[in-house]
Amino acid sequence: MTSYNPSHTSPASSTGAVASSSSLRSSAASLSSASLTDRRNAHRLRNPSSLPAPQAPSPSPPTLPTFHYLPALSSSLHVLLLLFALRIFNALTLKTFFQPDEFFQSLEPAWQLAFGEDSGAWITWEWKNQLRSSLHPLLFAGVYHTAALLSAVCRLSPALRSSLLLAAPKVTQALFATALDYFTWRWVQSIYGPRSRAAWASLALTTLSPWQWFCSTRTLSNCLEASLTAAALLFWPWHWISSRKAGHFDQSARGPRSGEISRLRLSLSLAAVATIFRPTNVLVWLPIALQTLRKTSVQRRVSLIREAIVCGSIVLACTTIVDRIFFGMWAFPPLRFVYFNITKSLAVFYGSNRPDYYFTEGLPLLLTTALPFAAIGLFKGMQSALVKGKDSVVQEVQATATWTILFVVGSLSLISHKEARFLYPLLPLLHLLASPSLAYSTSSRPLGWLKRIAVIGFVSINVAIAAYTSLVHQRGVIDVLHELRSRYELRERGGDFTVAFLMPCHSTPWRSHLIHKGIDAWALTCEPPLDVPLDQRHTYLDEADQFYAHPPAWLAMHMEDLPALTSGASGGASSGADGLRGRRAVGRDGLEERDEGARMAWPRRAWPQYLAFFEQLEPTMKTVLQSTPYRECWRTFNSHWHDDWRRRGDVIVWCLEEA
Repeated sequence: MTSYNPSHTSPASSTGAVASSSSLRSSAASLSSASLTDRRNAHRLRNPSSLPAPQAPSPSPPTLPTFHYLPALSSSLHVLLLLFALRIFNALTLKTFFQPDEFFQSLEPAWQLAFGEDSGAWITWEWKNQLRSSLHPLLFAGVYHTAALLSAVCRLSPALRSSLLLAAPKVTQALFATALDYFTWRWVQSIYGPRSRAAWASLALTTLSPWQWFCSTRTLSNCLEASLTAAALLFWPWHWISSRKAGHFDQSARGPRSGEISRLRLSLSLAAVATIFRPTNVLVWLPIALQTLRKTSVQRRVSLIREAIVCGSIVLACTTIVDRIFFGMWAFPPLRFVYFNITKSLAVFYGSNRPDYYFTEGLPLLLTTALPFAAIGLFKGMQSALVKGKDSVVQEVQATATWTILFVVGSLSLISHKEARFLYPLLPLLHLLASPSLAYSTSSRPLGWLKRIAVIGFVSINVAIAAYTSLVHQRGVIDVLHELRSRYELRERGGDFTVAFLMPCHSTPWRSHLIHKGIDAWALTCEPPLDVPLDQRHTYLDEADQFYAHPPAWLAMHMEDLPALTSGASGGASSGADGLRGRRAVGRDGLEERDEGARMAWPRRAWPQYLAFFEQLEPTMKTVLQSTPYRECWRTFNSHWHDDWRRRGDVIVWCLEEA
């Protein structure tokens, strides 16, 4: 048993003693100061003349709402990293086909820029007529250059080099998809508050969105346009549109502060670049700019107009110089885009839809299970828009977002050619309106059994749609290129490697997935009627239309005669070739019949080693190529259904067997 010796204290107890002594001295000083103050107050009460003269209260400065452009750093950084990891996984697991523009309006011209004109890239008519800005392919050309340099430094095998060149654009696009998610969330935070349930509801909407999972990591210009729009929305000075009667802001002649001008310039520059990518993006900014000009002070109006002219001019000048270098001539792609697609009505050549398409199909595809919440948000936004003297920035922003959505959807509905992806830049606005309703519907704690079932159903439906569209539907047209590329890489000897795709045009990606220059491939084309008068376009048939009008006749007209390569059955082989020789093209919609002499005048292609086509064409190919060396060597699932009858069924590859 150890006895206590006060002369031997531990360091901890010594420190505690010092602290206690210091605390006692501080308390004594406080009591002394308090007593001195009491004596002074008593003296002032006995001598009122010594009291200071009362002063009028100074007017308090106007209260400005807090816009949370920079929420807690740790929270924002964690969310950003998680979103990036999610989109990387999203991009690398995406196995399906959506739109040809994903490849032919970005990766194909980028491939040619990176590897030369003889690299086998497919350059479509839009690039030959300067309809597209060169900024998008230039971005991916740099990505391809970097990936090729890395593969050369690391001395990767052909298969690994192919994998790297396939993955590099996907990872790059994952960055833009992350930006779309992150900037949308930050923008909603800046409107509703960083800790509001609506802000976190918007993050749930964007991460669980089937459309985002299916589309955001694709190399479409619409995806980059949406990311730029979300960033521009975040930095837009939304507090400028507050009503003058609300009393929240100083509407005097004082101009905007320097920080506001910096954010405004960034927002205008991002919006200008988005408009260069997709000229229709200007429809998003017209209502927002007009509403801001109408609501804000005179000084801010002047600043907005001045900065819009300056930022727009700088972006336009830079992109014009870049396009001059890219095309080798002076060109203004946005104007050419409007001229060809609207003035010359060439967009209709690729399909037209009903006037109500965006309301009945486009918005439901974009929102899926979030559609009810967005509908409620639009209804409340319209109510806010009709109320005069709105007392909050939130109501002003909701009203502006509602008018913007209705204006853009209504304007695009006037154009015959419609696609759901054209509404993509509206997704941040739609999520802004939908998030309060979603947050309110899940606000009770604990959730009732009915709400739990609804939440589970909401998540399950979204996951199921995202999985099916990104892993199953139309994956065969991607897998067939992987198969052909693998056969090329694994072949034991050199020589020609030829492939023909007897499919509707642009049914598959091209050099961005074939990779190797040695794969000599061709496919049916669908060039639009650039020089055909409008009154004669109903009779125009592109190459793919001509083929599907009568496949045997087209093959007889455009392909060389099949050699008799079957062993011991040369008569059968020649009968198959004779069957091709004896056919003539059947006229349809202006496609006239041609005799043997006319057939010989057409350029004729050699039969390739591999024929790729959809299952719908299989009976015809079996009839035409019977008793020939072609045999089915590969087949894969593509889709359970398709709105184009020519693309139904599996994807099939026939190989030309050697004798």
